[in-house]
Amino acid sequence: MPRTARPLAALRRAVPLASALLLGGAASAQTGAPAPGSLDPYYKVCRGTNPSCYNDWGAFASTPNKVLIFSRTAGPRHANLGPALAAGLNPPLAPANAVQAGLVRMLAAEGIQADWTEDVTRMTSLNGYKAIIFASPTRDALWDHAKTAAGGTQLDAARHALRQYMRRGGGFVGIHNAFGTEYNWPYYEGLLGNANFYDHGANQNGVVKVINKNDASTEMLPESFAFKDEWYTLVPFPTNVKFLMTVDTTTLATQRGTHPGHGSFHPVSWCQYYDGGRSWVTTLGHDAGAFAQDTAAFPGAAEFQKHVVAGVKSAMGLVPFCR
Repeated sequence: MPRTARPLAALRRAVPLASALLLGGAASAQTGAPAPGSLDPYYKVCRGTNPSCYNDWGAFASTPNKVLIFSRTAGPRHANLGPALAAGLNPPLAPANAVQAGLVRMLAAEGIQADWTEDVTRMTSLNGYKAIIFASPTRDALWDHAKTAAGGTQLDAARHALRQYMRRGGGFVGIHNAFGTEYNWPYYEGLLGNANFYDHGANQNGVVKVINKNDASTEMLPESFAFKDEWYTLVPFPTNVKFLMTVDTTTLATQRGTHPGHGSFHPVSWCQYYDGGRSWVTTLGHDAGAFAQDTAAFPGAAEFQKHVVAGVKSAMGLVPFCR
């Protein structure tokens, strides 16, 4: 899906090195080596790879194994999301709602119930879920645009609810264009690992490399596998996170023309503790085929789906997180 670069992102925190030095060293930023969890001076939250940043209060001990999928788009919409969903919780899904239906199916196979919505008013009460999944929302997805257009104020309740949910020890999962939403909310950028979408190259074949085989979301995967995606480039570049997978840039036919790229180290999945909660994210997931039940029809779909499901389970606290 064509998108334009974000000038604000290029101006704001375009050089992550200073942040990396403050938060555990440049080596952590480039290799994903664990760095101590500490107060981030920019986002003003405890974040990093150290479990000391997790609020282990047992707040979700009696919560059922249930997640919420949020895919609201307030701008360009990925084709794999299908038509916009009706208001409310769990509206009917069309065959083209590939991401939502695929996630529901994958998680159900693991005994996890999934609700889904694109209704921002449903995002104000999150404590009944062990993880919140942002599945390719776009732009200001947590705003109440109707209220704003009518002369009201921005609905901040959804943002507030997400922040309090994380502080309670909740789990966040960001898939693909989760990096293309809430650009102007610094807290959310930190939730993504001090990272944000800048642009992407052609949707093209490449090879994903697993660089951390210890994590629950990668331990079952081969050392590498073929996949097709847009291969997002990021500004800022993620720091103080545990990198899980990268794309082998030598396998890409075309590179970015305006963004200098990430050199030989181009991450596509990582995790961190953030403000008391768990955050697991991946830039992968552009094509409907990646979420299809017939994984043989899309190279790498089987590996991608295993990766995502285990990532969700780790954010929920069902399996070890961010090892």
